[in-house]
Amino acid sequence: VQLQASGGGLVQAGGSLRLSCTNSGRTFRNYRVGWFRQAPGKEREFVAVISWGDSTYYADSVKGRFTISRDNAKNTVYLQMNSLKPEDTAVYYCAATRDYTDYGSPRTYDYWGQGTQVTVSS
Repeated sequence: VQLQASGGGLVQAGGSLRLSCTNSGRTFRNYRVGWFRQAPGKEREFVAVISWGDSTYYADSVKGRFTISRDNAKNTVYLQMNSLKPEDTAVYYCAATRDYTDYGSPRTYDYWGQGTQVTVSS
């Protein structure tokens, strides 16, 4: 599994971005794929996750604003982020695991992408 995250950038508050996480040349079959973020001086925190069966879970802070989805034909998982706030500013990471236990813990995930910076200006 080799994950590549992309789509970050600078956006004004209230704007939108779509992040992509691609598994180079490989399928995400049976993997749960999650998005985490880490702001300067803070711990990495859970944002959203999608299972192979398309079950989704979100952090309370992004529920109703972010949507995670997958395109199996493209081996890609997306994170659509709407109504962005300055507090959403962070480096966003995608991660994958076959462990279907604690989806909110970074320790559950075996594979990580390199991260993409999201900056929301007020």
